Amino acid sequence: MSVTHIEVLVEEESMEAALRHLLPKLVDGISFEVYPYQGKSDLLRKLPQRLRGYSAFLPADWRIVVVMDRDDDDCRRLKQQLEDSARQAGLATRSMRPDGNYSVVTRLAIEELEAWYFGDWCAVAAAYPNVPTGTPRRRQYRDPDSIRGGTWEAFERVMQHAGYFAGGLRKIEAARTIALHWDPDKNGSTSFCAFRDAIRDLTA
Repeated sequence: MSVTHIEVLVEEESMEAALRHLLPKLVDGISFEVYPYQGKSDLLRKLPQRLRGYSAFLPADWRIVVVMDRDDDDCRRLKQQLEDSARQAGLATRSMRPDGNYSVVTRLAIEELEAWYFGDWCAVAAAYPNVPTGTPRRRQYRDPDSIRGGTWEAFERVMQHAGYFAGGLRKIEAARTIALHWDPDKNGSTSFCAFRDAIRDLTA
């Protein structure tokens, strides 16, 4: 059965802003809605009840996607927490049912949304032309998912050195502006590619 609609749960508004530009590039012709929460702890706390609510009415041709920043958490433990919430609600995840008969996809941005910006620096440069185009070649930024000391802090420093966001990174504005230029097939972030491939898989 073809998927006709996707419900996306995210931890905050900057990811919502980014996905509203990204998802149409991945799910052409399929409707979606993105629901932001008031941070990671809020989403983790409310997720079990939200998924139980879905389990009571979810149409067979709908899917649920949960996206969360890893931050400093253990990747496998956090992923398992999301998987357990779905299982306890009676919903199969992509990890549980590789045969395609699943309702929920769980994905982590490692370590934060800003890693996905470093993964597609051409999009950043298109949005903010004064940034150095050679930034991804610097050793500390070559692997977007392994940037140390906080990815959003690193991104903010680079942007401020280029003359942007002097008063602090405006996350929603940056997400909306950069994601407009994203090329899903040219992102060097492993966690971005995992998210992209999962979305394409569920709509295939």
